[in-house]
Amino acid sequence: MRITSVDYKIPAVIAAAALLAGCGGPADAPEAAAPEEAPAAQVETPSTAADLLNTILADQPEDAQARYPFRNPGETLKFFGIEPGMTVVEALPGGGWYSKILIPYLGSEGQLVGVDYAMDMWPLFGGMSEEAIEARKTWTTTWVEGTGEWGEGASVSAFVFGSADETVSETADAVLMIRALHNLNRFEPQGGFRTQALTDAFDVLKPGGVLGIVQHRAPADASDDWADGSNGYLKQASVIEAVEAIGFELVESSEINANEADQPTEDDFVWRLPPTLGTSRDDEALRAEMTAIGESDRMTLKFRKPEASSGD
Repeated sequence: MRITSVDYKIPAVIAAAALLAGCGGPADAPEAAAPEEAPAAQVETPSTAADLLNTILADQPEDAQARYPFRNPGETLKFFGIEPGMTVVEALPGGGWYSKILIPYLGSEGQLVGVDYAMDMWPLFGGMSEEAIEARKTWTTTWVEGTGEWGEGASVSAFVFGSADETVSETADAVLMIRALHNLNRFEPQGGFRTQALTDAFDVLKPGGVLGIVQHRAPADASDDWADGSNGYLKQASVIEAVEAIGFELVESSEINANEADQPTEDDFVWRLPPTLGTSRDDEALRAEMTAIGESDRMTLKFRKPEASSGD
């Protein structure tokens, strides 16, 4: 059974039960007890945000759950402090791996805002047809429409980096950039795309709001040229430096998405690993080796937009 946001209105259920439990007293008691009726069928309702999230995670398709040992969505969302009712901005939501969790989890009082690459970044990838690039112009509409198939819950909207308007300024509780920084960093020299994306994140967050980053992590001794994002990997120290330059404060780092088995050399790129397995489609032995490594080693960083000063 797919759970919808209707199932998640827990406070009202609990309040109603408490009200009923408090009604009546000796003066209201009937002289004779009525015959007991058979209890109605009970539907288990999650009683906490953690229970709710666990229920949603268990409701995801098997192929999505197969990624849990490497992506740790429950632990990651808890680390970033994501809770029902929040407004969350998700960078590069794509096919909705995280969105399909967030929409029911944020619930009917929450909002999910998707953000895609700026239009002038797409031609830099190379290999994209003019028709494909043209189709990106309607992404803010087509992506939102597509989320209607992902269940009920949070309201959904979208914009692209560099186009956020004043209506979204300081409205978000959190911005999630999960495996979203490498290409922004890769094309930073051509158009300042990483700086623009991080600036947008800063601007849409409320004072005290959280920026959560999960990113493929390059070895600290890798060359800067190799670890510029073109191979998927970035150095943790470089990410922290770039984010703090925008005005964010690093709150905490976590190893919940670390994978010590991923030890890339400068002949490697991240897409050799699952789920892409881009270098081993015709080599069963290499495919088994990459599968045994699992998904990439990832940094998990929690930043905060500073609270407004008392003089503001």
